[in-house]
Amino acid sequence: MNKLFVVVNVTILFSLIFLLQCQKEVDYLSIPPISEAGNINVVVEIPAGTNNKIEYNKESGLFEQDQENGEPRVISFLPYPGNYGFVPGTLMSRDRGGDGDALDIMVLGPHQETGTVIEVKPIGVLLLEDGGEADHKVIAVPADPNLQTIPVENFLDFLIEHDAAKKMVEDWFLNYKGWGKMKLIGWEDEQYAEKEINKWRLN
Repeated sequence: MNKLFVVVNVTILFSLIFLLQCQKEVDYLSIPPISEAGNINVVVEIPAGTNNKIEYNKESGLFEQDQENGEPRVISFLPYPGNYGFVPGTLMSRDRGGDGDALDIMVLGPHQETGTVIEVKPIGVLLLEDGGEADHKVIAVPADPNLQTIPVENFLDFLIEHDAAKKMVEDWFLNYKGWGKMKLIGWEDEQYAEKEINKWRLN
């Protein structure tokens, strides 16, 4: 049996066991989008450095492995370059042009486990098009300076001081689904990110 096949399947098995153990200890739906300190709250679904596509099921209250053609979905590309999740207390409603889910966000910083709630500062928005539909990704850094691997305060800092990291994030999103499936529209700054969050806030 192919050793790589065995390793991949063992990894998936352990991931599924971990996800089943992640019972609903926190009511993620009740977490406000803005923290008491004025930062943005983020619920981590997919830790940085991993490839398993994990999503929070608001019906069951569990973090579950996404499925594709009846099989666990694993990103066939480099691991996620940041912690991927959503802003609680937001809903991109379909009747307003959204996808029916909470607002997506990627936090650039150290690995955070699935289910972690972290306070962040948005530094920009990557504007993409997926299958002809807008697919915007808010990009942020941890609000805690001790967790920041990229010490930036705004999009201008990101652009000037860490343009290589910006390009890596851009290239990753343009390729993680396969070449040509995602189209780059451009970037917007932290003020645009805050407007996006407020646009989709439930309260």
